Amino acid sequence: MKSELFNQDATKLAALIRSREVSPVEVVQAHLDRIQEVNPKINAIVTVANDALKAAKAAEAAVLAGDELGPLHGVPFTAKDSVDTAGVATQRGSPIFKGRVPESDATAVARMKKAGGILLAKTNLPEFAFWIETDNLLSGRTLNPWNLDRTPGGSSGGESAAVAAGMSPIGLATDIAISIRGPAAMTGTVGLKATHGRIPMTGVFPPQPRRFWHIGPIARSVRDVALAYSVLAGPDGADGFSTSPITLDAGIGAVPKRPIKVGWLVDPGLLAPVDPDVTTTVEAAVAALSDSGVIVEPVRIPVLEQIDALDLIWRLQVMETKPAFKKLTAGHEDMIFKHVQGIYDTPDTPVEDFVQAEQQIERMRDGFAQYFSQYDALLLPASPVAAHGHDAAELEINGQKVPSVHVMHTTAPFNVTGLPGLTLRFGTSREGLPISVQLVSPWLAESTILHLASLLEKVSPVSGLNPDLSRL
Repeated sequence: MKSELFNQDATKLAALIRSREVSPVEVVQAHLDRIQEVNPKINAIVTVANDALKAAKAAEAAVLAGDELGPLHGVPFTAKDSVDTAGVATQRGSPIFKGRVPESDATAVARMKKAGGILLAKTNLPEFAFWIETDNLLSGRTLNPWNLDRTPGGSSGGESAAVAAGMSPIGLATDIAISIRGPAAMTGTVGLKATHGRIPMTGVFPPQPRRFWHIGPIARSVRDVALAYSVLAGPDGADGFSTSPITLDAGIGAVPKRPIKVGWLVDPGLLAPVDPDVTTTVEAAVAALSDSGVIVEPVRIPVLEQIDALDLIWRLQVMETKPAFKKLTAGHEDMIFKHVQGIYDTPDTPVEDFVQAEQQIERMRDGFAQYFSQYDALLLPASPVAAHGHDAAELEINGQKVPSVHVMHTTAPFNVTGLPGLTLRFGTSREGLPISVQLVSPWLAESTILHLASLLEKVSPVSGLNPDLSRL
């Protein structure tokens, strides 16, 4: 049973614990053993919570006593190392914060614990959570469990790799332009970025620019991210962007009473090229949704083709993060990794360009509002390519060379607009790597993409696949 536990999703583990088929201690120990076995190959886990087994014993006692159990009772979870965890080191991927131990939990961590979850470990990230790969001077590089020569993405690459490798059934990640959905896509896991503000960012670093930052779950199944979302969403009285109650849902609901209408696009609907394997996977998802009774139509969205959302993020965040980061790192300049240094080296954005960027974001929001007045959701690539090599400066796609940051073109538009997005695997590249699709819905309509994702998961040709770490 132990060897099977680390391949189960969180929902199944919670059910096994509730029915007393396994104990929380067995589940936590199985994952601790898995970490010891495979983390040296992957380097996804940076700190193990010392009291995880103690918490598991308390959870076991509650089961035996017949206490009321939360939906994640006894289930271990991990958290990205930019998310505060009381009594457990949160070092933000930087030697400057080595040994930093918060006094309190981030809201998301506290809510996972309230639901019965047990904090197992913290996961790796790029310094200050600002890059598309997971590498830093403090804890080094995280590798993709499907192929160690490939990246698991960033900035939540440690979280996605930990879940994919069976070291954690579910975890907390963050996303400013790609950082939940991209890593989930590159490791074949499921990632959910809810509407901006749905899940409070209290206790998450960095706070700048908070209007783009999101926190959300990475897990092994759609039902797991749905469960986590139900636990995590809702105001906490501290995050001023978090105002809508969980009961407010603009989506179709779990059982739609009318046909769902989905638009889909690949290339030329995006700003740059897409790998043919990715196109094939999106087209397969189109066919699967159509077979499930969904109305699916090819679309073009003008604002996606006219406005570079990634450029907008960069122009704005440089002016907001640079002063804050420089204050934090003053006197420790020799401890800064190259990607944060890249922010420092970027020229300031002139105020005219800053204002123009803000206005272009308003145009994007208007453009998507118009689109979603006709469609319930959008289907597109989660990433234009499968997982690429480490530290790649550029990628070659369809014979065209593009900067490696091109991978964010499929995700960044939904950060600047705050739209919810979900990624799940639906294919495999010619090299045997996961390929995922992305579903986007209107603001506050998470139930729509969760429903569509569950339809795809039921007929997925790659459902239940796990990386074979024994051969690495």
